[in-house]
Amino acid sequence: MTKPLDPNLIPKYVNELVVPPVFKPTVVKDPTTGEEISHNYTVSATELKQQLLPRRFPKTPVWGYEGIIEDGTCFSSTPGPTFDAVKGIPVNVQWVNNITGPSFLPVDPTLHWANPNNMPTPEPPFQPFPPGYPLAQSPVPISTHLHGGETRSDSDGNPEAWFTAGEEKTGLAFTKSRFTYPNQQEPTTLWYHDHTLGITRLNVVAGLAGFYLLRDPNSEIEPLLPSGPFEIPIVIQDRSFNEDGSLLFPNEGNNPNIHPYWIPDFLGNAIMVNGKVWPNVDVERRQYRFRILNGSNSRFYNLKLSNGQSFIQIGSDGGFLRCPLTMTELLLGPAERADVLIDFSKVEPGTKIIFTNDAAAPFPAGDPPDDNTGQVMQFTVLDTASVPPVTLPPILNKIPILIPDTPQKILTLNAVLGRNGARELLLDGQRWEAPISELPTVGSTVDWVFANVSRATHPIHIHLIQFQIVSRQLFESDRYLADWLLLNGEPPLQHPTIPLPVEPYLIGKPMEPDLNEQGWKDTIRANPNEVTRMRLRFTPQNVESGDSKPGVNQFSFDPTVGPGYVWHCHILDHEDNDMMRPMKVVSSTIIENNPQTCCQVVVEGNTQLVPPALKDAPISQSKTIFAKIEKVCPEKVVISGFLRKTITYTAVLDSGVKEKNTVTDDLPFQCINDREDANENDSFMITGSTVLCEVAAHTQNFGTHPVTNEQVAFKFVEKDIVKVCIRKSTP
Repeated sequence: MTKPLDPNLIPKYVNELVVPPVFKPTVVKDPTTGEEISHNYTVSATELKQQLLPRRFPKTPVWGYEGIIEDGTCFSSTPGPTFDAVKGIPVNVQWVNNITGPSFLPVDPTLHWANPNNMPTPEPPFQPFPPGYPLAQSPVPISTHLHGGETRSDSDGNPEAWFTAGEEKTGLAFTKSRFTYPNQQEPTTLWYHDHTLGITRLNVVAGLAGFYLLRDPNSEIEPLLPSGPFEIPIVIQDRSFNEDGSLLFPNEGNNPNIHPYWIPDFLGNAIMVNGKVWPNVDVERRQYRFRILNGSNSRFYNLKLSNGQSFIQIGSDGGFLRCPLTMTELLLGPAERADVLIDFSKVEPGTKIIFTNDAAAPFPAGDPPDDNTGQVMQFTVLDTASVPPVTLPPILNKIPILIPDTPQKILTLNAVLGRNGARELLLDGQRWEAPISELPTVGSTVDWVFANVSRATHPIHIHLIQFQIVSRQLFESDRYLADWLLLNGEPPLQHPTIPLPVEPYLIGKPMEPDLNEQGWKDTIRANPNEVTRMRLRFTPQNVESGDSKPGVNQFSFDPTVGPGYVWHCHILDHEDNDMMRPMKVVSSTIIENNPQTCCQVVVEGNTQLVPPALKDAPISQSKTIFAKIEKVCPEKVVISGFLRKTITYTAVLDSGVKEKNTVTDDLPFQCINDREDANENDSFMITGSTVLCEVAAHTQNFGTHPVTNEQVAFKFVEKDIVKVCIRKSTP
């Protein structure tokens, strides 16, 4: 039986830092012009053993990514080799799953997960791990996501687009394994990692992650920065080990009678950088560019240099900041990136500088780091000639000002507690499988307002776009939560979330984001006891301020195509249970032949029908659409309304007496038409069509009613397309 390895027995800074090699593409050119059309790759997820610990320790079984690298050899590692992509040249990747053995980490089949064998959810008492449940451990599904990429959803690595070895088994959202990345966004540090439903935390700890660096050959800033051997990407990950070199991952849940293996926060006791535990890197006396990624499951890092030296941050998740920032510490939540310049030109040869970490774990109210987790890596300054750094211009990037044109969306971050802490984590009180509630219109700009009523900081990641943080503000979170629960009931909810305005609960004034957060971000920290306002624009980064309009798609692809996107907490242990929600981008504007223009919106909701239970009695339904012109602006006409859905059903009491019941739901919608195609006196008509109608089944128990706490016996879920057409008035 393996025993845990005491991290105090692992010598520090004897490993040398390894820079991941770069994948070599197959370059496809136009046969006539010679122009590069695309860069193509074949990349496999594979099993291997790698020297993560110092050499006197055994190698560690891991999973990594494999492909042809620049020297022409086939190479596999964790982190995987780096994609070095060029703006404007699409990348095509054929992803291959070569993992044929079972998972060596504990797959918890009580979570909502990929479940390739369709095994039933086990009931307590649960089997210990090892061995766990063989039908859960094998085969291993994967789904690779390019984090931060502007990508069509069928190339985004949807959590339900997984596939096993040989694509023998596939998920509900799987359509293909060859993904296209357009590379039209700003140059930046992206990363790719596994994103399989319910086991992302395991597959990433096992090793499935790597860098994707996007460069712009026309950039005026890039030539001024350190390059070649002086540009180093570093991914920081925490891990724990057994004495035989294998990875140690918790195999008993904090609520083991509910989830046998899942815990809310995996926190390793050793720090690994680029696949080496506590490495050293020898640096010349000059400036270096470090592209830093927090690739840990749950751990936050607040990085400082042990000699007190400052450094310069020039970029964040989505590209260059507006101006270079001189800093002495850098806070990064899971999945956040920072583009950092460190100048060693004035440091004495032989000096050893340690990148330290003083962030609590879990963040922000957990334990401080110890002597092990408080150290990340070491820089040893060589005896070389001093090379002064190049002076950067005061302005690095033009960050557009985003102006909302769509009503704000209020969302909550919830923890559902068990006897020993969280039993699941939720967004807006909803589980992953609840009907889609985030349906942004392409081209729209909207504020998402997060009221964090949990006790942790959650790094919120939204797929498809880079966005901006507007502010954070303290609020009375306990009072807000109590009122939210009176309004909605205990989560997980069995009905659409009723939003609760945050304004009556706010304290003090809004706080501006940190200076190094005032740029493009795809992952933003939402702190406890704070309301965090994020501004999302469903338009490419390079669109100028004011040039985006709801319903107008300016991506190089159609974001409404495919299985859709997701948004989630990037603490992977939270994401897997169940702090992730689907998101579908919709197109609201459909231009038809004049003199009529139309737009459409998706109206979605569900209805709970409570006992007495239905037998085989019929259901009848009716719908009425109410709408009015809300306002006419110089650029657009806003029509708001609601779809009233009335459901009538007959229930049968235990006594056999039949009882007629009626439930009414009002589902709101809003439609926006271009002002140039509409006037105040124009008439409009509204039509609707049901695209999904599902009635689930005769006396099944779906939980409790949110108000009466009675058991729910029937569930009605419906999604409608409401089409609004404005006809030009005849003179």
